[in-house]
Amino acid sequence: MRKPADSSAPLADLIAQRWSPRALDETAEVTWDQLRAVLEAARWAASFGNTQPARYLVGRRGDDTFRRILGTLTPRNQAWAHRAGALLIAVMVTRNEKGEIPYAEYGLGLAGQNLVLQAVAEGLVAHQMAGFDADAARHEFGIPDEAVPRVAIAIGVQAHPDVLGEERAVERERAPRRRVPLGEFGYTGGWGRPAF
Repeated sequence: MRKPADSSAPLADLIAQRWSPRALDETAEVTWDQLRAVLEAARWAASFGNTQPARYLVGRRGDDTFRRILGTLTPRNQAWAHRAGALLIAVMVTRNEKGEIPYAEYGLGLAGQNLVLQAVAEGLVAHQMAGFDADAARHEFGIPDEAVPRVAIAIGVQAHPDVLGEERAVERERAPRRRVPLGEFGYTGGWGRPAF
């Protein structure tokens, strides 16, 4: 199911096609080559002073790391994310040998966007989740104090919405994508004055 962005200007296809489905094919494989590509894309994201604060824990369906990441997700996310071909936890490094890393969260966000766009290029989908237990992830994987688990990510092959089972979940999957109007997004001359 495709849900391209309804935009007021032409967008690059990777951006227009990117969205965050929950309906994933539990039989489709996400290969190590595909994971290498999405992580390389994340690695080459811009960061303040080239501090590169992004790090990722990576598990493929069936391996121990996948099982342990799945265990950190909220029950609501576990209900669909178990079908993913891969699960990741994005971690923000806040200190390095030079001290505090400025704008580390912004750098992790830029890396995450590269990652999900590369997933689209690989014929995959990615869904980022705040619904996970960061403390459990820290304990489970020995994440040091200067690194902060910020988001979990499911990567896989999109499936028919009916795999979600529950009617509300299927309707949510089929619902149109929505964004605030461009006039409420870009301002000029002062706050609240639409640029477009």
